[in-house]
Amino acid sequence: MTARLTTASYLVLGLVDLLGEASPYALKQAAADYVAPFWSLPHTQIYVQADKLVEAGLLAQEQESGGRRRRLLTITDDGKKALSEWLADPAVIPVEARDLGLLKLFFGSDVRDIGPAQISHHTERLQGYEQMKAESAGMPRGPAATLAFGIRYEQALVAFWSTLLDRRSGTNAADGQDVS
Repeated sequence: MTARLTTASYLVLGLVDLLGEASPYALKQAAADYVAPFWSLPHTQIYVQADKLVEAGLLAQEQESGGRRRRLLTITDDGKKALSEWLADPAVIPVEARDLGLLKLFFGSDVRDIGPAQISHHTERLQGYEQMKAESAGMPRGPAATLAFGIRYEQALVAFWSTLLDRRSGTNAADGQDVS
């Protein structure tokens, strides 16, 4: 069977390849822990994609005979080939930022109302990423690079909102001035 693979399909293939062997539940947890900060995927899609990829022969599945009878997934040679081809594809999809604070700012929200919560949120995420970095000796190059991006991204957002608050002390943030 030739399956039409989506980004969600490749996400599951990549996680199984990274983990070596995983249950769909472990894939859901890994997606939440590692990928969700930069690529959202409903957890139900993990299960749907796992079934689809098994059916397509890109993942192999064994079911435990006792206990919880978990399904354990491994990537097949065809799955590794499909993943490698996708990884080598230079296609670009523009970034879609879905940031509620920025949307509110765009429509005229006062930075004094929303800025402190934005700074707090992004500072917390930054601290989480920095903790991950401190605990991640020997992390593979790809995850280390995306972690570095996450740190820089959160640093930029903390700086952005802090600058808005500093420059707008007492004024509305929607006055259109440069905040760089």
